Amino acid sequence: MLLSKGFEVEMYTGTPQGDIVGLSDKIVKDLDAFVREPDSRNVEYTTAPYTNYERLLCALLKPRQKLRSYLRSLGNYTIIPGSTLSLGDSDRFFRSDPNNPYHSYIEQTYGTDVVTASIHINIGISDPEILIQACRLIRLEAPLYLALSASSPFIDGKVTGYHSTRWQMFPKTPTHVPLFTSHKHFIHWTEEQLKIGTMQNVRHLWSSVRPNGDCRPYKLNRLEMRICDLIVDPISLLAITALLEARIHQMLENHDLDPLHKSRLDSSNLAADLIAIADQNESLVARHSLDAELIHWQDGRKITARDWIEELYQEVFPLAKKRGYGCFLLPIKKTLRLGNTAQQWLKMYEQGQDIPSIIQQAIHTTTQQEKDLESKLCQPIMVA
Repeated sequence: MLLSKGFEVEMYTGTPQGDIVGLSDKIVKDLDAFVREPDSRNVEYTTAPYTNYERLLCALLKPRQKLRSYLRSLGNYTIIPGSTLSLGDSDRFFRSDPNNPYHSYIEQTYGTDVVTASIHINIGISDPEILIQACRLIRLEAPLYLALSASSPFIDGKVTGYHSTRWQMFPKTPTHVPLFTSHKHFIHWTEEQLKIGTMQNVRHLWSSVRPNGDCRPYKLNRLEMRICDLIVDPISLLAITALLEARIHQMLENHDLDPLHKSRLDSSNLAADLIAIADQNESLVARHSLDAELIHWQDGRKITARDWIEELYQEVFPLAKKRGYGCFLLPIKKTLRLGNTAQQWLKMYEQGQDIPSIIQQAIHTTTQQEKDLESKLCQPIMVA
């Protein structure tokens, strides 16, 4: 049986030349299913949870095609790939809702470090204790998913030295998040953070992975992975999602697959050491993505993100194939071979292309790719 899956998709809007323009006030007013972010330059839509990958593909494409059509009605506007303000204006915050006190807090506390675009992947898990266990496992492996998705090597028209500038600068909040040992532990910790003010509300938990639900922290029903940069290619996004689902299926079949039980690290404080490894691996992947040399949580050995993903792929592919979604995993091999978006953009830069032309080419390629997919798989989108 497949797990339910849904996405929260944050995207920039702007011109075909790559200049990002804040249009979320108009988009949210005129289009259903889109919501504003604190800065008007990006906008978010959420897909309904589906178990079927084909339905997920259409659920990703249809709102985007609707948005593209609407943007054309406003002028020469489009969707901009990438997870940072690649061509500029990272020193200014463009408020989407000046009267929202939470947005005021975000602007004053974090500035434009939060004006990024990303993909949040939600996987449905109804049992809260199993969900908390899944969060422990995936938090230790979250850097691998960032390595596959990294797409933010530029900011303000410059090469930053990071493959995921977004995750390097994003303010993980609170600063210290434990490996939750139980649902009860998560409840008590969240209540304490709200009491002391390190979290402004239950949504103000900005870590790579978090338990989620309609009444956090008490009623939980899904794992939310927040670490991924924006993945504009829906096929690549489904491949990363399939890898995540297969890993969780593997955990469901092997209940001992848990960093707190399975790790062979020689440690007097295993939870603290595992958190330190996860944090260090996230930082290394933000800089080097697939080429980062990481520490494996199981035994402390050094391994590149690329090799770790390859190992994981070989482990889970038979399981995914047995459940009927193995084919959706296949694009992982292409990413390992050709590199992620950030690596491809940096290669173009090293070959002499300037950053505006790289972004403009990505805009054109993404637009055409979505058009081709939509014509093959989904009914045409009509906007009045």
